[in-house]
Amino acid sequence: MTHPQHQTVVVTGSTGGIGRATARAFGERGASVALLARGRAGLEAAQRDVEHAGGKALAIPTDTADHEQVEAAAARVEEELGPIDVWVNVAFTSVFSPFWEISPEEFTRVTEVSYLGFVYGTMSALRRMKPRDHGTIVQVGSALAYRGIPLQTAYCGAKHAIQGFNEALRCELLHERSNVHVTMVQMPGVNTPQFRWVLSRLPNKAQPVPPIYQPEIPANAVLYAADHPERREYWVGGSTVGTLIANKFAAGLLDRYLARTGFSSQQTDEKCDPDQPANLWEPADSDRDFGAHGVFDSRSTSRSYQLWASQHHGLLGAIGAGVAGVAAAGLVAGRARR
Repeated sequence: MTHPQHQTVVVTGSTGGIGRATARAFGERGASVALLARGRAGLEAAQRDVEHAGGKALAIPTDTADHEQVEAAAARVEEELGPIDVWVNVAFTSVFSPFWEISPEEFTRVTEVSYLGFVYGTMSALRRMKPRDHGTIVQVGSALAYRGIPLQTAYCGAKHAIQGFNEALRCELLHERSNVHVTMVQMPGVNTPQFRWVLSRLPNKAQPVPPIYQPEIPANAVLYAADHPERREYWVGGSTVGTLIANKFAAGLLDRYLARTGFSSQQTDEKCDPDQPANLWEPADSDRDFGAHGVFDSRSTSRSYQLWASQHHGLLGAIGAGVAGVAAAGLVAGRARR
């Protein structure tokens, strides 16, 4: 694996939230980071973040729903920064709304950005990585890749699609014994700017489903996944683990639970601002930088014990085996004394 300081990394959706925090984290390791997003102000600020952190940044205005723009961006990255080692797909958009209030055009746009954008990014990355037999693609997913929730039909559909696409692609690469890896990181509710710039038809302001994590937690997970891509996926946050387990064993009960709680848990007590920007068709951060964090800092946590456990499951397994061994030895000794 290329030493982190010498990596060339592409991050889509790099002007806000998880993408912004991930780009900055790679910059802290001295990587060359290509920033793909639409908003001019956001891109300029993200570039400053990466460079201030110690990395080299290349900002490329890109709509990931346009495969020609994505391919042109990938070619420019390799020309100006060198061969791409890691490609991180993050870019998305959504609509907070009951399904029957979403137009076909809006649903199509969400799907093109939030699903096909990942497909196009993966295509461009593989076009360069496979001939070299080297590289890693990290898909930023969500607990909603397995468990749909109300008011996010378009986003949940896209995340489910990414999950199936990524599994199929991983099988193909394993079949070829390729040294190119794909892995997916399933995220919890995160304090990102999306809740103030995604198109919303909700009566109140949108919020992540608690517990809410700061974006640096997912960014840490993305870097770890990029360094350890042999695992098929990573789960971030205890809420993600709980949701996926509950969905596996009690999906019908979870349907009814979310029908009762899923509307209120995704909204604050404040009325929605009728002038709130919407980034569905145009970037919300063309003239204003929103940064990595949303407006929920006071309610967000910067720790995830589950993530640490996930990254150290080998150590925990060894400790568990050791404890079991000591217990077994004690039991044998106790019996011998009888």
